[in-house]
Amino acid sequence: MTKTIMITGATAGFGKATALRFAKNGYNIIITGRRKERLDELEKELLSYGKIKVLSLNFDVRKKEEVASVIENLPAEWKSIDILINNAGLAVGLSRIDDGITDDWDRMIDTNVKGLLYVTRAVAPLMVARNTGHIFNIGSIAGKDNYENGNVYCASKSAVDSLSKSMRIDLLRNNIRVTHIAPGMAETEFALVRFKGDVEKAKNVYKGIDALTADDIADAIYYCASLPAHVCINDLVITPTQQAGVNHNYRRV
Repeated sequence: MTKTIMITGATAGFGKATALRFAKNGYNIIITGRRKERLDELEKELLSYGKIKVLSLNFDVRKKEEVASVIENLPAEWKSIDILINNAGLAVGLSRIDDGITDDWDRMIDTNVKGLLYVTRAVAPLMVARNTGHIFNIGSIAGKDNYENGNVYCASKSAVDSLSKSMRIDLLRNNIRVTHIAPGMAETEFALVRFKGDVEKAKNVYKGIDALTADDIADAIYYCASLPAHVCINDLVITPTQQAGVNHNYRRV
């Protein structure tokens, strides 16, 4: 029987790479995101990989009622979600706590924490009803340690780490696996979003580092999802070889 995976924030980065990885391996895919044009483009690309089904859901994870309505009104054939990838997330700004932009704080907390909760609250009952499922929460090594000016972003990803542990405990009786993925430096749109479109600043983040790629993270997710049902990778920290922590990088210049 063909399995179904749902991926939030699927229009770029880890989300897109993960959708492609699972599509190549015969999964039916639910992709979600705010950018409809990108969703439509990705849907066409996914369908090119063979006899799979793709459902595109255009919504914002920050909007509680919208999330609940979309999941509640899924067609019956799409409600048997085997894997949920809580990938939607971002960093915005890089400021000290005393001069931070509160709108940036709200955006990070609303997406990284509350959005993850809204989606999980809507999807988890479908898994509980079937006593099976696997939830992936995409965090960051910034949730394991802190760095200067990272304050609210670090806090939001620390919450993802903590919530993943709690979900694992709460859903244990329902045979539901929960995996927290904590990537280090990965060259995606992450830095471009953080610096609000400043290309030069974004490039400097990865200067001298052979950074992770979105495909690296997608491969790790697929590996964890493909293990026997009695095996659960609870917490996985992934960094480039040149990075040993948020404050320990070796740059080749």
